[in-house]
Amino acid sequence: MAKRPVPKYDFKAFGAAIKAARTGRKESRKKVSDEMFISPRYLANIENLETPPEKNTQRRQLDALLDGMSDTGIRIVSATAKEIAEVETEGR
Repeated sequence: MAKRPVPKYDFKAFGAAIKAARTGRKESRKKVSDEMFISPRYLANIENLETPPEKNTQRRQLDALLDGMSDTGIRIVSATAKEIAEVETEGR
């Protein structure tokens, strides 16, 4: 089944606008985050958002396969990926 296309958004401008509004009002990150019931660190993450890097075709295909996999399959794939990473690290 084909997935519907998802538009790409540049969230960096959104975070910058939030930061500009907060600093323009001379409000601290702590004060604003308390009013929003979120942590100051989370607000900082929002303010400093960057557009996520584009996934290549192989990574998207792997994501699709993982989405349809059972918990047992996920455990097997995770263990395999950890082993591959370990072997690649040793080879350096």
